[in-house]
This record gives sequence, C-alpha cells and structure tokens, in this order.
Amino acid sequence: MLASLELWLQPWAGYVADHQALAVTILAIHVLAMFTAGGLAVTTDRRMLAVNPSALLADASVRRATVGEVGGTHAVVIAALALTISSGLLLLGADLATFTASRVYWAKMTSLGVLLLNGLRLRRAEGQLLRAGEQQDRLIARSVRALRQSAGVSLALWFIIVLLGVILGNS
Repeated sequence: MLASLELWLQPWAGYVADHQALAVTILAIHVLAMFTAGGLAVTTDRRMLAVNPSALLADASVRRATVGEVGGTHAVVIAALALTISSGLLLLGADLATFTASRVYWAKMTSLGVLLLNGLRLRRAEGQLLRAGEQQDRLIARSVRALRQSAGVSLALWFIIVLLGVILGNS
C-alpha cells in the first residue's frame, strides 16, 4: 500500500524537488504556523499554571475571567495547528518513504496525537469550569486540577514536538 501511495504522490514529490522555492515556502509555513500555535499555547499554559488554584476554586468571577482569557487563544491555536498539519501533509507527500521509515517522524506524530487529545481534555475542563455552579465544589476542584495538568502536559509536548522536528529535519 505504501508503494502505491508513493507512486500516486510521485508527481507531487517531483514537482517539489524541482521547485526549491516551493519546498522552502511550505517548510516556512509549517514552521511559522507551528511557532504561532506553540507560542500561544505555551504562553497560555504558563498563564494557567501561574494562576493561584485557590483563587480558581474560591471565586467564580476569577474562574470565568481566567478561562475566558485562556479560551480566547484557542481559535488562533487551532487555526495555526490546522495550517501546521496541512503543510506537514504537503511535506510528507513530497518525501513519503523517508518520513514513514523514520522513528523520529512517528514519535513526532504520536506526540502530536497526544497533544490534540490533551487539548480536548483541556477544553472539556474549561467548559466544566464555566458551567459549574457555586455548589459544585468537587467538580470545580477536579476541573481546576485537570486544567492545570493539561497545561503542564501541553508545555512538555510542545517542546518535545519542536525538538523532534529539529531532529527530523537534520537526520
């Protein structure tokens, strides 16, 4: 199946190989989109970890303000991630055999998958915090813990993904 896909992608791979400016443009879009998504995510994750958990637990207005501020970045992060993934697929199509044979590539893709799942967990915790009433102390505490854990995991994964991308680009 991989051979069939490689054969089907051969015209694209040849075109990219013959047009260095296109290859550089796709790579630049990939890196800049990842920089945008990761930069915003890291800043937001850091903000979430810096907020006093007691304030989030005790005050609904602090919860709403914090989650609103953090949640406001998600549209940009998601759009930049979509551009990162799209440009990554173009890069993959240009050199399918090299990437699919690389353990570093698969480690990066696994890390990306975990990052996306972690993002879903983060969004769920944000939603629960926004919907939680004053009398739902256990739900609020669980959501604050999940939000902070997701922020920590996100920070680590962004650094891992960038590191793996650098290794992949130089191997």
